[in-house]
Amino acid sequence: MNARPPFIDAHLHMWDRGRLRYPWLDEADKASIAGTYLPADYRREAAAWNVVGAVHVEAGAHPGDAAAETGWLDGMAAADGLPDAIVAHVALDAPDVEAQLAFHAGHGRVRGVRHLVNWHPTDAARRAHSHDLTRDDAWRRGYALLARYGLSFDYHGFPPQLAGMAEVAALNPDTPVMVDHLALPIVADGLEMWRHGITRLAAMPHVSIKLSGAGFIGAPCADIVREVIDRFGTRRVMVATNFPTDRLFATMDETLGAYEALLVDFSEDERRDLWGRNANTLYRMGLTL
Repeated sequence: MNARPPFIDAHLHMWDRGRLRYPWLDEADKASIAGTYLPADYRREAAAWNVVGAVHVEAGAHPGDAAAETGWLDGMAAADGLPDAIVAHVALDAPDVEAQLAFHAGHGRVRGVRHLVNWHPTDAARRAHSHDLTRDDAWRRGYALLARYGLSFDYHGFPPQLAGMAEVAALNPDTPVMVDHLALPIVADGLEMWRHGITRLAAMPHVSIKLSGAGFIGAPCADIVREVIDRFGTRRVMVATNFPTDRLFATMDETLGAYEALLVDFSEDERRDLWGRNANTLYRMGLTL
């Protein structure tokens, strides 16, 4: 194999436990990743992977700290160089959603927002909300404002929600959608609903997807990665680490090494797209690769 291509990590998290509140990191099973995680920590773990840029996706800070998270990240990036782009937390069904969008869009590195919509019809453990927000009228009205502020949307939900997300994406073609973590194809649930959903989303040119979060799938993901690339093509797929969260399942080298092995048969040009150029384009980062 040739030298590793320039890598723009399309999905990472950082947190400062002394600065912001992260309630989910207080859960017992998160102890191994719960410590403060800053650019130096990330660079140490990713030292072997030719990192040239990164996208920070909101890290589950307390909703009351969302504005502070964006301000902290923007200041840290100005001093340190990472992250190059920010996806901020905004609750799209909030009464003051437009004011929130205006605030975050006013920070030069903010490219999009994420509002975790996790919901499942039969498994209460997978519900972050009482109902599926992708089908909620107030949430859809908030989503429809994203294009006004030049913001993309990072989708994080379960396969039963993909049909609703596809409806929303079709209604808002001027809002780019980044699908997180392979669209979470939980193998134990079967893949029919997942496959139908990503097929609908892949048919829309403003929807892209990340190779990330494989540890949540609960099974080897080689066939899933291949299917995602087959449906979206090599220009709308981005490699990402989801670190430090994915360290719950594997080391950085194991995580990226698995993607490297799965992508070895693609051309050098295609691999440069998957590892960096797509993230640079889709998140409008303006880096020279």
